[in-house]
Amino acid sequence: MPSFDIKCEPNMVKVNNAVSNSSKEVVNRFDFKGTAAAIDIKEKEITLIGESDFQLQQLMDVLRAKFAKSEVPAEFMDIGDVQKMGGDKVKQVVDIRNGIGSEDAKKIQKLIKDSKLKVQAAIQGDVVRVTGKDRDVLQQAIALVRKEMTQLPLSFDNFRD
Repeated sequence: MPSFDIKCEPNMVKVNNAVSNSSKEVVNRFDFKGTAAAIDIKEKEITLIGESDFQLQQLMDVLRAKFAKSEVPAEFMDIGDVQKMGGDKVKQVVDIRNGIGSEDAKKIQKLIKDSKLKVQAAIQGDVVRVTGKDRDVLQQAIALVRKEMTQLPLSFDNFRD
């Protein structure tokens, strides 16, 4: 039976390149000279450090621009709250979304079930596997999910005949 997987995972090489390019721009920009402004990544967590909320917003704008240039959807960024650090510094943590959350997976599963297409959707960890009798029905399911779930940067992988 033909099947495919619905995933939500970024290309981490492109994410790392976007963050390193952002960091280089911050070092070279005149309005950040002599300040504590910095962008750093560890695993799937980007840390923005600045001296004010306004500076954090500028850092976020730089990061978003580099994400767009690297063709990484901004929906992968799960932006946290601004936190006070020692002295006059503030930081903000941005998590890189990886995998489909259980609520979103249930929404996708319900969407496919309610569509009356002859396919089955099964949640397997942070992936939703869709199986059907022929590839035309699977392509209709892909089109349906793409149309309805626009808030998530989904990818459709592992298509098997």
